[in-house]
Amino acid sequence: MGRPTLEELRQKDAAHHIHPFTDHAQMHREGTRWIKSGDGCFVIDGEDRRLLDGLAGLWCVNVGYNCAAIVKAVHRQMEELPYYPSFFNSTTEPPVLLAEWLAKQAPPNLNRIIFSNSGSEATETALKIIRAYWKRRGRPAKRKVLSREFAYHGVTLGATSLTGLPTCYEPFDLPLEGFIHAPAPYAWHARTELGSEDFGQETLARTAEIMDREGPETIAAMFVEPVQGAGGVIIPPPGYLAGLRRLCREREILFVADEVITAFGRLGCWFASEREDLVPDLLNVAKGITSGYLPLGATLVSDEIANLIQESGYFAHGYTYTGHPVCAAAALANLQVIEDLGLVERVRDDIGPYFQKKLSGLASHPAVGEVRGDHLIGGIELMPAGGRDALQPGMLLGLQAAELIREEGAIVRGIRNLIALAPPLIITHAETDQLFDAVGRGLDRLWG
Repeated sequence: MGRPTLEELRQKDAAHHIHPFTDHAQMHREGTRWIKSGDGCFVIDGEDRRLLDGLAGLWCVNVGYNCAAIVKAVHRQMEELPYYPSFFNSTTEPPVLLAEWLAKQAPPNLNRIIFSNSGSEATETALKIIRAYWKRRGRPAKRKVLSREFAYHGVTLGATSLTGLPTCYEPFDLPLEGFIHAPAPYAWHARTELGSEDFGQETLARTAEIMDREGPETIAAMFVEPVQGAGGVIIPPPGYLAGLRRLCREREILFVADEVITAFGRLGCWFASEREDLVPDLLNVAKGITSGYLPLGATLVSDEIANLIQESGYFAHGYTYTGHPVCAAAALANLQVIEDLGLVERVRDDIGPYFQKKLSGLASHPAVGEVRGDHLIGGIELMPAGGRDALQPGMLLGLQAAELIREEGAIVRGIRNLIALAPPLIITHAETDQLFDAVGRGLDRLWG
């Protein structure tokens, strides 16, 4: 038997495959998009169209597609030892070396690492560690957890409760009790007349009010993305992140940095927490740790918290694939590629500034209300022909624009009435030009 045709695959997909984050009726009516191969910053679809991937898969393919070093490392590990658990006082070499690498590169207080399979599981792991920590400190009343509106921390039960997007939590009758969403520094959405820094300070004041109203003695932690990605590429104004960290420290609230999107070079640094001097108590990573080649998440834990947990006896948490040797081998190879190619420095000094220049160039487009960005991530707020006041609920201009831009040869993400961009870190100047040319043509069509 030969390989199934594209139409046969679509029929099988419709019959058996439930997709994440999908309107299935619409997808199967229009036909599932098929991606069959990748090359550098491009993917090739079922119709053999070569599309520039302006979202790096799902904010994660940092080194691009078909990286030979990662493929070789995975193949070698599969041949040597495809799997053994980290349970039963056992381990394998790759997760130990990866934990050491993370501890050396991360903020200096984060020297203990527990692995998982995704950013959602990294969040869930952090939530359990935090509860255990306060219980063993003799303060079990500290159980509430703060995050922010427009936050995205994953989709397990606890992680969804942290996520501040109604489309994620309302269908599942969430959030759970004790999960509280503070305001985000999303000035465009708030339609405020304040400048971004002043609005950031107002947001901090409102967050402090929430903390004090709920009672710091009942609040265990606050989860914070340095840049809120899936919520709309919300870039914090200067001083805002440091202000959040200060509010938590003053009230003995643990500070958790969710760097699932921002770690490993996208912001021109290994960790945004280090750049912003946040000194988090815990830090979550996933996505770019393997460039998406294999599933892997990790929760980095401060020495104080880890010591208390490890000294308290049996630690009854973990997953079958925690510390999977093949996934860890992929991560080690990926991080070595990032180092060898100098991608962090390249994003900081070269392609990041160039990307931001091209992004800013779209600010004058009549369909654009605002552009936001930080190195190799960007967001573009969109408006209809009647301007911002003509925006109506359910317009979803971002999804319309993303479809038009795809037709022009590039993939971006549509979110409400905005589009998000976060290409692989290896993208060239010429490919960046190609990406923004496609975006510009798509916006011309949206406006027309």
